Amino acid sequence: MKTQRAEVLDNGRRVGVLSRDERAYRFRYDDAYLATAGPPISLSLPTTRQEYVSNYLFPFFSGLLAEGTNKSMQIRLLHLEEGDEFTRLLETAESQTIGAITVRKLPD
Repeated sequence: MKTQRAEVLDNGRRVGVLSRDERAYRFRYDDAYLATAGPPISLSLPTTRQEYVSNYLFPFFSGLLAEGTNKSMQIRLLHLEEGDEFTRLLETAESQTIGAITVRKLPD
């Protein structure tokens, strides 16, 4: 599996980078964002220079995803695998989220 990457934005302002490779999910705040003392995007992801690493998609980002009928429709229309939350996040969370945080896929 190649690494997939996305920039995380708060009201269009870059906050950090979220990625997935064959070993783990990773999130890291940008140094420029940290220099402005911007708030954390979630209580579960406090602002720090340290990279967050997880074996599963961070619950905060899972919470940005549609559920129920909308989830089924996204999977069908985008030809995604049922359990691939990360790809669904990359394909839908740039514009189809409620709130200030969006996720934009970065080029490979």
